[in-house]
Amino acid sequence: MKKTFLIVVAALCSAVTFAQTGPGFGLKGGLNYAGNGDYFDSAADAYENPDKNVGYHLGFWAKTGNRIYLRPELVYTSTKSGYDEGDLKIQKIDLPLLLGTKVIGPLNLFAGPSFQFLLNTDFEGDGITVEDVENDVTVGLNIGAGLNIGKFGVDLRYERGFSENEINVINANITNINDRIDTRPDQLILSLSLKI
Repeated sequence: MKKTFLIVVAALCSAVTFAQTGPGFGLKGGLNYAGNGDYFDSAADAYENPDKNVGYHLGFWAKTGNRIYLRPELVYTSTKSGYDEGDLKIQKIDLPLLLGTKVIGPLNLFAGPSFQFLLNTDFEGDGITVEDVENDVTVGLNIGAGLNIGKFGVDLRYERGFSENEINVINANITNINDRIDTRPDQLILSLSLKI
């Protein structure tokens, strides 16, 4: 009986470990913590204002390969960066092309470029308006780690934009930021995924 129980436990563990590692596709969603300008100053401010720079994302992913894999994603992202004068809100479509590898058990590491298409930028503040962003299409880098258990997965990644992309502040009464705001992504992204 003890031997049968151990065999059943081992079989279940291997099924759980390898269930989401194979090729397939699915849904994903989660939270983004964005910072424009100096990310670490922004992160330090998050202790006092935890919801100041929180956004979200929803999308799809596909995966080819097993131990080494390619995982393209198509994701709608909405971010918010808070300033004393108001909030910079950005909506975009992200297309990360991730190359990953299984490390140990359900743990995997991945990295790759991320292409962003900006849909909308808006600064919500009293008497403050901004011009349109310079470039609608930008490129960045995603790097992170994930765990896959059964049909479910969770990953944490860091994203940084490479392409310089700024917007001009039209009303110059802003005291804490320059007359230009850097809109390159600089964020931590926590995602949950479901293989379908």
